[in-house]
Amino acid sequence: MLSGFSKKTFWFSPFVLFTITMIFKIYLAAFVIYDGELLRPLLTGLPSIWTAFALVELFASRRKLAVYLIVNLLLTTVYFAVIMYYKYFGIIVTYHALMQIGQVAEVKGSVFQLLHPYFLLIYVDIVAAALVLIFNKKIRHSWNKLSNRRFQPLGAPFALFVSMFAICVLIVWPNRGIANELVQNERMGILNYEVFLMATGGNEKLLNPASVNQSAINELKGISEVVNPVGKDAAKGRNVIVVQLEAFQNFLLDKTIDGKEITPNLNKLLKESVYFPHFYQQAGSGNTSDAEFLTNTSLYVPLRVPATEAYADKALPSLPKLFRAQGYEALTFHTNDVAFWNRKNLYQALGFSRYYDRAFFGDEDIVHFGSSDEVLYKKTVAELKKQAEAGKKFYAMIISMSSHHPFNLPEPKNKISLPDRYQDTFVGDYIYSQNYTDYALGVLFDELKAGGLWDNSTIVIYGDHMGLPIYSLSKTDLSLLKELNGRDYNDAQMMNIPLIISAPGALKAQVLTQTGGQSDIMPTIANLAGISLAGTVHFGQDLLNQQHNLLPERYYLPSGSFINDREIFIPGAGFSDGRSIPLTKADKSGNAASTLEADQTRSTRSEFDRALKLLQMSDSYVRSLPAYKPDEGVPEDGSKSR
Repeated sequence: MLSGFSKKTFWFSPFVLFTITMIFKIYLAAFVIYDGELLRPLLTGLPSIWTAFALVELFASRRKLAVYLIVNLLLTTVYFAVIMYYKYFGIIVTYHALMQIGQVAEVKGSVFQLLHPYFLLIYVDIVAAALVLIFNKKIRHSWNKLSNRRFQPLGAPFALFVSMFAICVLIVWPNRGIANELVQNERMGILNYEVFLMATGGNEKLLNPASVNQSAINELKGISEVVNPVGKDAAKGRNVIVVQLEAFQNFLLDKTIDGKEITPNLNKLLKESVYFPHFYQQAGSGNTSDAEFLTNTSLYVPLRVPATEAYADKALPSLPKLFRAQGYEALTFHTNDVAFWNRKNLYQALGFSRYYDRAFFGDEDIVHFGSSDEVLYKKTVAELKKQAEAGKKFYAMIISMSSHHPFNLPEPKNKISLPDRYQDTFVGDYIYSQNYTDYALGVLFDELKAGGLWDNSTIVIYGDHMGLPIYSLSKTDLSLLKELNGRDYNDAQMMNIPLIISAPGALKAQVLTQTGGQSDIMPTIANLAGISLAGTVHFGQDLLNQQHNLLPERYYLPSGSFINDREIFIPGAGFSDGRSIPLTKADKSGNAASTLEADQTRSTRSEFDRALKLLQMSDSYVRSLPAYKPDEGVPEDGSKSR
């Protein structure tokens, strides 16, 4: 140490004081994400923090205190973002998601709902230091003088930087190949993990696009083409209406609370439809927009960014293009601004002929950030009726939105009376919202029937993604869900969304218990509509004709996770230390049957390897697609055609 360096200089230096406060932040994040693990967070977190602080000591010869405060603020914000993101999505936020910060204004209600007051304690040291330094000149002068001394507790700052950086590399390097992002982050430490992703892009490994073909995909999925498929052409020539329900989970169907049905309109529809109770979300960071992408392409979502950002410049094979080739209009309806999540470019890449957004629906009966589902359905059906009257068949995609997180509906929209135990709970608010979703669907069904469209349409209804993240639920919420479902709420229920297909007079009502996912919607619709997928690469399968499935998952479940006929498998550092969540299978009547025992569900290493390979194949295939060309046609703005 330099001459004159005292114990006071040591203990009151920014290096020591901010190290102590950062240790608090390391453990706050560990408490939220890692169930309070004690030693590992410190061993992985401190070297990266000291690497940053060593750089301050090296290069900030003047105004060192201000630089420390800025660095502290930046590091603290990373920890804060990680905590907030994990509480809803169950994943570790990366810089890719932070680049979508412009979308936060649209969902600020969701952000504030997740913001527990104790999370703000992570900034208390910065606020306190700023206030003291602003309002107390004596302390400011003394601390500035002290902090500008060269602090060398472990030798020269350069030696500190080199040694800490080397330790960070030694922590990161052995864990760089882990597929599960949560485990990888835990092993590396939050800051090391973020830097690793920025430096390397993570674990993305692309294949030769020439190796991606339908035969190879089917082999990995363990399926083969059916010669005489069930349901082929059953709905040929009909209009097709796809309704994507915001945050709608399957457990709500056929449930009552104190004798009151949560979803009376959907319950009635189930009795005259093909219903898939074992259907699961596959959306990624784009959430609703990713579900639109999956449904219309049967391709998997990218690893860390929304499909609207990664793939919207590609000439995507899609359902809208296939239907337009059959003479259909391809229309999409959403009450928010088309610029939200870059949808305008996505709709262009998907080949929709026309889109209808807020400019069309206006500001009537606003719920959250757009017109209510009732307005959505009434104005949409009026437009569809015009298409029919003009002799045009249509493929229409309708995106509901009123049941968006944080599920705080305006009071007049509460159509069900819930008992006191549900009041002021997350689950209660969710049920109010989804009961309204069902109420609005009743409006849609009535409008379609009154407009003469019901009997000549195939109607496909599914949820876009989960609404009740298991990571955000209180003990009261979990207790209410157990009361409603008769079993503990887990990842399997969280990922489970419904798929309902109704074609009056063309499809026999039945419950099909095979496993499915959003990537399977496109081939299932194509089969019913009599549209060939020959020459169209797709990763889903026709659910009417395949009894077994392998669904790779990413984002809401870490990479390497998959769903098969028996379980959800979630890897650890690899396959061998993974865990299984047995699925509760329904019988042919749709009633829950017993959960399979653990020894009946154990997945194989082959399934794990094949699931990862399928994701690689999808990534490689889409990246290899040519760019979208303007002469392929830009979708019209429906608001300008009124």
